[in-house]
Amino acid sequence: MMTAVKGAGRNPRLFVGMAVKVRPALNNLGRRAVRQSDIIHHTSREKDTNMKVTRSVGVLLASTAFLSFAGSAFALDGDDVLAKINALYALQGGKVEAASTSVDGSNVTLSGVTVTMAGMENKPFPIGDVTLENVEEGDDGYSIEKVSFADISKTQDGVTFTAKDIALGGVYIANDPKPGTVESMMIYDNLSTGPMTATKDGKQVFALDGIDANLNAAEDQSKFDFDATVSGVNIDLTTVPDPKAQAAIEALGLQTLNGEVTMKGSWTLADGKFDLTEYAFDFADVGRLDVNFSLSGYTLDFVKAMQEASKAAQANPDKAAGAQAMTMSMMGLAQQLIYNGASIRFDDAGITAKALDFAGKQQGVDGKQMAQSLKGMMPMMLGALNMPDLQKQIESAVGAYLDDPKSLTISANPEQPLPAPQIMGAAMGDPANLVKTLNVQVTAND
Repeated sequence: MMTAVKGAGRNPRLFVGMAVKVRPALNNLGRRAVRQSDIIHHTSREKDTNMKVTRSVGVLLASTAFLSFAGSAFALDGDDVLAKINALYALQGGKVEAASTSVDGSNVTLSGVTVTMAGMENKPFPIGDVTLENVEEGDDGYSIEKVSFADISKTQDGVTFTAKDIALGGVYIANDPKPGTVESMMIYDNLSTGPMTATKDGKQVFALDGIDANLNAAEDQSKFDFDATVSGVNIDLTTVPDPKAQAAIEALGLQTLNGEVTMKGSWTLADGKFDLTEYAFDFADVGRLDVNFSLSGYTLDFVKAMQEASKAAQANPDKAAGAQAMTMSMMGLAQQLIYNGASIRFDDAGITAKALDFAGKQQGVDGKQMAQSLKGMMPMMLGALNMPDLQKQIESAVGAYLDDPKSLTISANPEQPLPAPQIMGAAMGDPANLVKTLNVQVTAND
């Protein structure tokens, strides 16, 4: 039985070959030691104990030398790890470079890393040192327990941005990633950060406590579930320079916004169905805005086409032409998508009443009177739509919401999935019919 040796994945035949060559030498060494021991045993029993010790020491030294040689032969190659990462990133039209690489056991450090991304006009962006922890090399690629990035502190146009404790967990880098495969994307289990801040003129205008994102793959990698949370978001609006905007901010009590952003969804590879079931912005004393949608056709072939378009645009020496070609490619690819449905919902947490009071004050009335005035104006404002059924829905839903602000929902869920070209054609030809085809609904307080 052959036992797998950790770290020998890249060249197992090398390990077996060394074992085959070294084993006879160790056997010969053992036989000679035994013969010498037998002769000495017959000659002098007093030396027997000493020779046993000598023989044991000899075998121990030989074994130690062998293990040291084997260990050095299978040490991680930092340059090879970087090359594999670069090969993967190149599929997206980007480049990763490092001033140097170093290896300490199973950890690899990339020093002075710069990243060039598609659309950056070939301008490398420095990200500092990157540490790859517990790197294991297998037959098909590298698995990395954790990738830690250097803390960021960058100032541009008077704004200083900082970010700490940025890391990826459970990263897999394939040896030979092929476009249009799962391996052509950087797969990871978790992305996390610590605090982030933005400071302007010495005053903090934005901050968040951290980001936590997770990607969970099915055992056969036929489906991926994902979720993300941006917690402890804090936005300071007191520095807005426009006096009128500042007056509105103060009246609405929006000097500081506190909340979080959450996201959930899934991606099925076979039919390319991408479901974003939650993308919510939830802020205290304001409300929760949640967007969700579902598309099909976002297959691995679609991903491959995007990768090739991005790579071609990056390689084009004429960056304007490359960007234009990229736009045309994306428009062409969009024709392959199928629309399943979408909705947007707002749950009020007090901002509507404040907004009505503020607007009413400008007209010399209170908030409730302002709400009634808006309801009376709606038929005239909506008349230009020339869509009677939709107009009735909006009037009813918005009227109910203004009377009792709880929630307002707009959805477009057709009875059958619709190819993107059909939607585009209907939008240009008969918008009123498109509303019916998409089954647009407007509801309140449900």
